[in-house]
Amino acid sequence: MTTSEAVASGPAVIAMWSPPRCRSTAFERMMIERGDLTVLHEPFNILASKGCFEIEGRAYRSETELLDAILELAATGGRPVYFKDTTDFRYPGLLADPRLTTALRHTFIIREPAEAIASHFARNPELTADEVGFGHCAEIFDMVRAATGTVPPVVEAADLVADPAGIAAAYSSLTGLPDLPGALSWQAGERSEWQVFEDWHRDAAASTGIHDRSGDYADTVGNNAHLAALHQAQLPFYEHLRAHRITARQEGDAS
Repeated sequence: MTTSEAVASGPAVIAMWSPPRCRSTAFERMMIERGDLTVLHEPFNILASKGCFEIEGRAYRSETELLDAILELAATGGRPVYFKDTTDFRYPGLLADPRLTTALRHTFIIREPAEAIASHFARNPELTADEVGFGHCAEIFDMVRAATGTVPPVVEAADLVADPAGIAAAYSSLTGLPDLPGALSWQAGERSEWQVFEDWHRDAAASTGIHDRSGDYADTVGNNAHLAALHQAQLPFYEHLRAHRITARQEGDAS
């Protein structure tokens, strides 16, 4: 997808979908730091988990109503809306809504499942294959690709850590946003929008930029049979998505 194809007139909605524990909150923190976006944190995940999601003081209790509200916010708020969401849930109401593929710009972030699974299991010892989330993520990717005829941008977390500036520049280009290198660093601190799942975002709250914060986990795919089975089940979805990962823009690129 070229930059011209990504850019539409007027405010837009950019969605980033991620299996849990794939550095999506750190990426979101960078997008907050830009200052030119209205950022929503995991609206559909919070709706599925808590029964509602609030925007500007109003609670929305269905996926259709929430999508209505996000599109209205983009149309009236004067700047693009960015939301990142996790795919530990499947969102049937959203998947059935034709606006999913016609009214949103979709992007994705992934991480080697062995790392994501170990991190996820450390917080959720009842972890299931569906909750690992790569299958749900691939379902959205394939739906968008089939409907639009274009390949949505996929960020590989390892690439992001290795070259934050290059990947951020490429992502900005592909989503029609200006590149803002100043957004790559920020002050550490909690965010009010993270309080719903505060324990899950401690690393992001302590961060000051995009860094490798891989943990040393007691249970891994190498020593836990359950996690090894989850890894084997998720790996094909990860590899499918990774085949379309974006690369850092090189100096002199025309795109």
